[in-house]
Order: sequence, then C-alpha cells, then structure tokens
Amino acid sequence: MMKFEGRKGPVLSLDEGSVLDIGGCVVDGVDLAPGRAIPDDGDPRIDHSLEGFLFTCGPDHIRHPEPIGGAHGRTYPLHGSFSSHPAREVAVSGDGDDLQCRAVVDVDLADGGSARLDRCWRINGKTGEVSLADTVTNTGKAPFPAFLMYHMNLGAAQFDDGVRLEGAMLEGGGFPWAFGEGDGGVFCVPAGRGGWAEIRLGPIAAIGGKTLLVRFRTDTLPFLQVWRNQANPAHVLGIEPVSHRWEPRAKLAERGELINLAPGESREYRLAFAFV
Repeated sequence: MMKFEGRKGPVLSLDEGSVLDIGGCVVDGVDLAPGRAIPDDGDPRIDHSLEGFLFTCGPDHIRHPEPIGGAHGRTYPLHGSFSSHPAREVAVSGDGDDLQCRAVVDVDLADGGSARLDRCWRINGKTGEVSLADTVTNTGKAPFPAFLMYHMNLGAAQFDDGVRLEGAMLEGGGFPWAFGEGDGGVFCVPAGRGGWAEIRLGPIAAIGGKTLLVRFRTDTLPFLQVWRNQANPAHVLGIEPVSHRWEPRAKLAERGELINLAPGESREYRLAFAFV
C-alpha cells in the first residue's frame, strides 16, 4: 500500500497491486474502511479489496457471475476482471496546492479481450476533496459492453442511529443508514442522466460529526446502488455509483443498454468525495 496524503482531507492508502484502489481511508485518526467486517463472497481476488474503502468493478462485468456467451462452462468473475491487476507507471506529483497520483492498469478480460485503465487521483489542497478521473480503453481486437461500479465500503461500526443517507435520488430525500429490515438490504435507483449526482452519509460522530459527501458524473454512471450487511461478522455499508441498473446481462441487452466499447474506443468516469 502507498500512502497518499494532501494538505487537507483524508489519509489514503492506495493499492498498487490491485488497480490503485483505496485500502485505508483515515479521517481524524479513524480508518473508515471496514477491514475484516465484510462478507465472504468466495472470490479470493476481491477478498482483500472488499476490506478497503473503495474498489473498482468491471470493465467487462459487475455484480454476480454470469455465463460468458459462446464459452461453455465459463463465467465472468464476481465483479468483473479489474481486481488484482497491478498498476504501472505510478507517479505522484504536485499541482499547485493539489496532490495527484497517476497510473496505468492493463486488464485481461474474462472473454480473452483486453483493456487499459488510465487513472488519476487528486486531493484538493484547499478543500480536502478527493477526486478520481478514470478512462477505460478497449485495447483488444473485438468490442465488449463496458461496465463500471465503484464500491465505497465503510465500516458501519462507526455509525450511530443519527447517521442518515440523503440525496435527491432517494425516496423522500433520505432515510436512516440502517434501511430495510433485518441484517441487510440493497437497492439500485436512477441517479440522473447528465451532470453530477450527490449523496451524503452522516453525520458520523466518530469523526467529529463530519458527513461523507459523494459526487459522481451521471452520463456514464447513471445509477446509484447502496447495500448494507450486518450479518456477523460483516458490519459494512456500501455506496456504489454504477453504470447499469441491477438486472441480468440478458435483460440489459433486451433494453438496449449494453453499449459496446469498440477497439481503440474510450469511456470516461468521474467520482469525488469529501468529509464536510
């Protein structure tokens, strides 16, 4: 893990061995990543990534495994192929008051294709906001429908009953973080079609009453998925901007929502978060 810390904002640990995702996210001395308080999803590639504050799904699949068309007995891996691919050309530099970290990730896709992720993290030196600019390029010889989901996982042991989820895309504008019934719940809702969406989680007493503010660009991330799992030993809440609604690939194809990325073509994704 590589420490990434600006003049303001959280102290991040970036995982050079897995897509330069975020492991630890320390705010006021408290690591908000869930650590081992996560479910066992049965995929060793993503087990350590689930422990972290943010990991990236895609670009060939998201959510649970499904069969690869034309490949008898083979399936897309849980949450796609990104996880465990190492970053190269990692470079940290200053840009005025800001700090940025750039890297390239070469990805072998489950169906035999390939892609490249050009990633740039930036911490605003004046506001402490962390922003992520990702560009996915098809470096293979055949088109593939591109998916992407950012899993922002927080250790819910840090929450009390006063913590709420709030956003224009949520029913009634918001509700308590422990939504639903029992030990878990999940929903996926439209977040917009252009511009930036915003969701808040807080106030979190463990970090001085700060609220997590997450923003994401909805032209390529038009949905928001949120899940929680408090079934022992899990104690985690996930905020997940995502490219596709929560439906099987076949259903998305019927809707005309599997949009191919042609060889040499790129797609951009943007996300930002701050503790305010």
